[in-house]
Amino acid sequence: MRDSPSVEAAWRSHRPYLVNLAYQMLGDVGEAEDVAQEAFLRLSRTDPSQIDDVRAWLTVVAGRLCLDQLRSARARHEQPDESGALGVTRSREVDPADRVTLDDEVRTALLEVLRRLSPGERVAFVLHDVFQMPFEEIAETVGRPVGTCRQLARRARAKFSGASPRPSDISDAQHQVVTERFITACANGDLQALAAVLDPTVWGVGTVIGDFAPPPQINHGPDEVATNLLRYLGHGATLVTGPVGEPVLLAFAERRLFAVLVLTVRDNLILKIEATVDPSAANRT
Repeated sequence: MRDSPSVEAAWRSHRPYLVNLAYQMLGDVGEAEDVAQEAFLRLSRTDPSQIDDVRAWLTVVAGRLCLDQLRSARARHEQPDESGALGVTRSREVDPADRVTLDDEVRTALLEVLRRLSPGERVAFVLHDVFQMPFEEIAETVGRPVGTCRQLARRARAKFSGASPRPSDISDAQHQVVTERFITACANGDLQALAAVLDPTVWGVGTVIGDFAPPPQINHGPDEVATNLLRYLGHGATLVTGPVGEPVLLAFAERRLFAVLVLTVRDNLILKIEATVDPSAANRT
């Protein structure tokens, strides 16, 4: 599929963003990866030189694919799979204080979005409130007037606000920019780009759970932290943001959740990373 330099460049630059975008709408990393794959397949069948903004084009295509899938699921009266979207297999001998930090509030926040929003509301809300897309562009994706898209997002926001407290819009926008740079750098195994999004005083702590797990590993400084992160996240892992408004990243391998990262962001840089990893989760069938 990536048989031209322009498509290859778009794949490296925009696929991590596109998978994350689709995940926010669908709540399933496998389905999100499939949507991104289909969007790039369609891009490969076009002439990219005729597209003014490849990222925007991919966003519209992915948004429509997600909307179609959501509508189809609703027509079949399907419910989100709570066990698959955010499930983590716990080690029976791990102290509860050391377990993956997907607590009830985090889990509930995402599931509330999945359950309570109509397909149109979900797409409009995610594109505008999470990814800051103008309503004029959202209207093209949803296939409705701009005013209707505003109403969809407003209704979605009202439903979501009752499920989980939201930080300020500035905080949301800051986290979105920082986490996207972080996710893209990890996806491409780009050590320099990853270090650039880390604060000079950054430090990270990684806790591995499971039998005979080593003690928590602590790293200091951008180079050391970035190098250690890529050991876990730079080889085929898929990173997406967690529930809307939460500074949480979820890491999947072979479409199974194996790590959770909690970020502390300051001045558009990551100051601290708390990672909890269950390596055995990626190998379970």
